[in-house]
Amino acid sequence: MTTRTTRLDQRMMGLALEAATKGRTSPNPRVGAVVALGDEVIATGFHARAGEPHAEIHALRAAGQRARGATLYCTLEPCNHHGRTPPCTDAILAAGVARVVIGCGDPATHGTTSGAPRLEASGVRVTVGVRRDAALELVEDFACLATRQRPLVTLKAALTLDGRMATRSGDSKWITGEAARRHGHRLRDQSDAILVGVGTVLADDPRLDVRLTESTDPVRVILDTHLRTPTGARVIIHESKSPTWIIHGPSAPPARRAALARSGVELIEVPSPTDRIDLGEALRELGRREIMRLLVEGGARTHGAFLDAGLVDRAEVFIAPSILGDVEAPPLAIRAFPPQRMEGLTRLEAVQVKRFGRDTLIRGRLAAAERH
Repeated sequence: MTTRTTRLDQRMMGLALEAATKGRTSPNPRVGAVVALGDEVIATGFHARAGEPHAEIHALRAAGQRARGATLYCTLEPCNHHGRTPPCTDAILAAGVARVVIGCGDPATHGTTSGAPRLEASGVRVTVGVRRDAALELVEDFACLATRQRPLVTLKAALTLDGRMATRSGDSKWITGEAARRHGHRLRDQSDAILVGVGTVLADDPRLDVRLTESTDPVRVILDTHLRTPTGARVIIHESKSPTWIIHGPSAPPARRAALARSGVELIEVPSPTDRIDLGEALRELGRREIMRLLVEGGARTHGAFLDAGLVDRAEVFIAPSILGDVEAPPLAIRAFPPQRMEGLTRLEAVQVKRFGRDTLIRGRLAAAERH
């Protein structure tokens, strides 16, 4: 097994990475594959949905007999176990591929010999680590679910230059312009579930659906220790093919449980040792329900609670070129416990800055030391 790479390998893996982004695979990883003979692309494939053939299978089927003696580029190590589908290694060996180039190893443990060693033991030349960072980022959500048993958490907020997310009266529509809001709906589209605290439900009565782009609504999740969510809230009565889940504590009144259950909501009880929901256990419950990507939209206390618990992996923060300037305005967008010294700041890595009309998006990954 080698890590040596060429410019051709880099280019072909780039095509595989691009193909992988077309899939909607949760709770499986997004994977792309390319079959090539020298610099000729014979076939490409991607994993479209969980339970359907993997990227390698699509590419090999499209290549047919031309796969024999060719090179197969895979963004993720081919599987060597029976899951929803048979092992991809069987199909690769049957196709007669001479070489397999892999972006990154499989982060999941399946209790069997992994794909790369089996291929190499069968006489296939294997190269691992081509465009590894990009390949790892592509499966970051899958790796989080596989290794931490919880979804990848992205914190999303929109605030003014002075760090406010609403006026004194609670009005927050709209801090950002239409282009930024459209991107926010794309983030919802890319997520398995969207989460808010009950305070946001009571203040804004949001629908938590996808409207500004064509797609399927994510699962709507509400943190509500004492089940204060009204049965007439739009997130409950709004027609959607996706369900609404409410995560609550053991002390939630039986009458409220019964009323919300009759409204069609799924209730999920988790421990609340300090009269606040144990967020770690809440995320593990979502992981058990195969939620792989979670978008946390607020409000301020919910943002802060996730940060204080070290349970935020990525952040998408929109900054609008506006100032509220009100000393009695609601609290800042993120109500976390402040550090005593500057070295305690929560910092982002791999930062990207994008413009959406007049608004600016700052996005990045939280430093590993600040995540659990």
